[in-house]
Parts: sequence; C-alpha cells; structure tokens
Amino acid sequence: QVQLVESGGGLVQAGGSLRLSCTASGRTFSTDDMGWFRQPLGKEREFVAGINWKGGSIYYADSVKGRFTISRDNAKNTAYLQMNSLKPEDTAVYYCAAKKYYRFPNGKSISDFDSWGQGTQVTVSS
Repeated sequence: QVQLVESGGGLVQAGGSLRLSCTASGRTFSTDDMGWFRQPLGKEREFVAGINWKGGSIYYADSVKGRFTISRDNAKNTAYLQMNSLKPEDTAVYYCAAKKYYRFPNGKSISDFDSWGQGTQVTVSS
C-alpha cells in the first residue's frame, strides 16, 4: 500500500475555488492510478474524479464535470483536484485514493482502490 496525505481543504463561499493536494509515499507513485472521492455528512462515499498513471485518461462524475479538474505531478508524487464554481452541495470530506495501474482501469468504485488518505474537509457556504 501507499501512504496518502490530503491537504488544501477549508471553508469557502459558493462560487469560490479550492485546490486539494494528495501527496503519496511508500510506493512508486508513477505507476498508480489516482482518484478523488467525497463523503457528505450522513451519506455514502462517492466518486469524484480519476486519473490514470500516465495522466492520459481522466474522468469525472457528472456532478463535477466542467467545474473540477484532476491532475498529477509524478515528479512531486502529488495529485491535485482543482475545484472551481463551488456549490454548497460540494460540502464533504474529500479523500484521495490510489491503485496500481493494471487494476480496474478507469475504476470508479471504492473497492477498486487499495489505499486511502485520511480526508480533508471542504465546506461551501451559501
């Protein structure tokens, strides 16, 4: 497994932006696919965005398309989630996750990923 640490969460007004970071250690980051998930209070964890190990395959949940951008910097062992035009319904704990590139390509299920960070809170006020 890989160790993942998220940062960048906080409180923002609706329409604002935040950038989340996820720094990895303990495994070759450049051969891991990365994903972002979120879990609103009292609800199930849901897929937000994914990026493959080379950065050539990127996919999003419909609810964030056009507003969120996932990216990665393999030289820094870090994945990012740029969140623009934030809405109150984006309020959640955001988690990054990792899996080896050969497992479940373009995976969106929680079970597809083998490593998880502790999460970072994002709160969007109206």
